[in-house]
Amino acid sequence: MSSQVLYLYTDFVCPFCFIAEHSTVPRLVKDHGLTLEWHGFELHPGTPKGGLPLTSLFRGANLPALHARTKAFAAGFGVVDFEPQDWLHNTRRALAAAEFARDQGRLDPFRAAAFAACFRQRLDIEKDETLAKMAEAAGLPSDALIRAADDPTYLARVDARQAQARKMGITGIPTFVLGDRRAVGCQPYEQLERQLGLAG
Repeated sequence: MSSQVLYLYTDFVCPFCFIAEHSTVPRLVKDHGLTLEWHGFELHPGTPKGGLPLTSLFRGANLPALHARTKAFAAGFGVVDFEPQDWLHNTRRALAAAEFARDQGRLDPFRAAAFAACFRQRLDIEKDETLAKMAEAAGLPSDALIRAADDPTYLARVDARQAQARKMGITGIPTFVLGDRRAVGCQPYEQLERQLGLAG
């Protein structure tokens, strides 16, 4: 019997996506024999090229205090090697590169490299030099991946996935979809199990 498919919607600049992908997601897949199908979802599609300071989203926020709370939240999920950024990067090129990685059968290692670049190395994942590092970590040719980041075919896939997600009513991430059940947000494992009908 084929396994159930868990559809996961995340973006590389979403700290709560990073936490979920390094805690509850792999556990859900392993414990329940699920097949993971990842969909890139631009959390802030209006982010300009080059990005913008995080304070433009959280006006008047005390970023050190905000980051401390986020890191404490992450620690509650066992995620401790984690450094939130002060800058919101445009993820469109990275998401297009992820589609290239998918075609090469290297999506999972590329996703891991992209999240690590953003939240462990605090790099700008829009830049060619960062994309090259991510490609190397994922076992992909850097030149081809950088070209793919600007390829209209792969960018169209990013747009199509975004449009599909919006049509489904997805607005926040991480979003988990399993059959006719859905869970939104980085939540404790047992809570996710209940919401997705996996508990018991």
